Amino acid sequence: MAFTEEQEYKLEIIPPYNTIQVRRADIVKKDGVEVGRTYHRHVVVPGADTTNEPDVVKKAAAALHDAATVTAYTTSLED
Repeated sequence: MAFTEEQEYKLEIIPPYNTIQVRRADIVKKDGVEVGRTYHRHVVVPGADTTNEPDVVKKAAAALHDAATVTAYTTSLED
C-alpha cells in the first residue's frame, strides 16, 4: 500500500522565438499502478532564468536560446 510520486515532462517549442512550453505531469502510483495524474504548465521565454528548471528544460533552453534569439525576442517586446 505504498504511494510513490513521479514527474514526467513534455516540451513544446513555439516559433518564432523558440519559446519553450513545459508540461509537467505529477503521477501518483500505488503499489506500482498509476492511480492519479495532474498537469501543470508554464512557459520559458528566451533570456529567462532557468536555475530552478529541471535538467531537460535547462538543456533545451541552452540549445535554443542563443544570444541572437534572446535579442530578437526582447526587441519584439519593445515594438
